[in-house]
Amino acid sequence: MLPMTLLWIVLMIVFIVVELNTMGLTTVWFALGAMAAAFVSLSLTDNFLAQIATFVIVTGVAVMLSRPFARKFASKSVPTNANRVIGEQAVVVEKINDGSVVGQVKVLGQIWTAKAKEADAVFDVGDTVIVEEIQGVKLIVKSLNK
Repeated sequence: MLPMTLLWIVLMIVFIVVELNTMGLTTVWFALGAMAAAFVSLSLTDNFLAQIATFVIVTGVAVMLSRPFARKFASKSVPTNANRVIGEQAVVVEKINDGSVVGQVKVLGQIWTAKAKEADAVFDVGDTVIVEEIQGVKLIVKSLNK
């Protein structure tokens, strides 16, 4: 076996080991490039520049073909605890009086400080509101009927 072929095989194994440890699609393309370069080294030519070119081209093509596909499945956005309350209905547990006085609401089983989105809105205990946004640690709520 040629020394360059051995180098490419060792590099391929290193890239695979790194990929298995990270599981983040970080080096799998380099492993494919190294495998192609080992094939070129073993069967086609011992020209090092041709092997490097093969490595770069195969790695680049593999990235371009697989990364958008992988990103589509890997980038599922999961709302954080705070973000998941946006759009949810909440029950007022402490009166909310216009846009400046804060009250409290219960949403998804948790009590949150809340204030009205509209400056003239008043929500009494027991009213149902909808969470519009989060500002700092306060929920901004509006009437369910609007």
